[in-house]
Amino acid sequence: MAHARINLGALKVFEAAARALSLTRAADELNVTQAAVSHQVRLLENQLGVELFRRLPRGLALTDEGLSLLPAIQEAFDRIDDALDRVGDGLAREVVHVGAVGTFASGWLLPRLAEFARLHPSVDVRVSTHNNRVDPAAEGLDYAIRYGRGAWPGMESRFLMNAPVTPLCTPVIAAQLRRAEDLPRFALLRSYFVDDWRLWFEAAQAVPNGPINGPIFDSSLTMVQCALQGLGVALAPASMFARELAEGRLVQPFETMLDAGGYWLTRLALKPAGDGAAAFSQWIEKTAA
Repeated sequence: MAHARINLGALKVFEAAARALSLTRAADELNVTQAAVSHQVRLLENQLGVELFRRLPRGLALTDEGLSLLPAIQEAFDRIDDALDRVGDGLAREVVHVGAVGTFASGWLLPRLAEFARLHPSVDVRVSTHNNRVDPAAEGLDYAIRYGRGAWPGMESRFLMNAPVTPLCTPVIAAQLRRAEDLPRFALLRSYFVDDWRLWFEAAQAVPNGPINGPIFDSSLTMVQCALQGLGVALAPASMFARELAEGRLVQPFETMLDAGGYWLTRLALKPAGDGAAAFSQWIEKTAA
């Protein structure tokens, strides 16, 4: 059934409100009043004959109909943006949206993107970073690069590289570590995989002299920044911090590495890949190998 005269502005308001799950934040983003946002949402709901949001005491939740509509709206706006980009620069460019866990983005991907741009000048790769928690549909991503074991529901995963973790710290702290058992003398910094320190000690065949204590971070980048300031010992993938290790700002005091996961290129299994997205996939898999 066709829906006559659905306002493009109402769809834009819906997309902003669905992304923020808040009428107030959508109004701020679009520089209009909250009442105007609420009016446009209700207008769209009336035209479609369905509720798109459930109103909660704090914010909004998408209904099944809203969840179904959001990816299509975002893809349509992405295509409009891409077309405007092509018109604006006079080149037939395809935009590929990639979300990457921050450690991989800074430690591996960004230094190599110039090579991809040289090989594929008509493809514009736009990178955003995340902390391993990402919603490719809601964020309009062609690919999400994540750390883990490769199993994410509804996603197609392609292995890129292993990233074993090992203790990393400043030279000052490293000089005070005679054996792995001495590590608990310092704060043991952890990422979202909170069991990794215990597993690392098992791999090192060491019994820590004290409890495994330390703050938990949702980003290895932030964790290693704390380690660089001498605030503790980070358990992180050494391969992603090769620059800091080469400069001597970080030290790997022990040889033991723990295979805690790897980096994977993931995409929504049902989302078709354009030529530019396919070119990016082929390039990153080949380069990572």
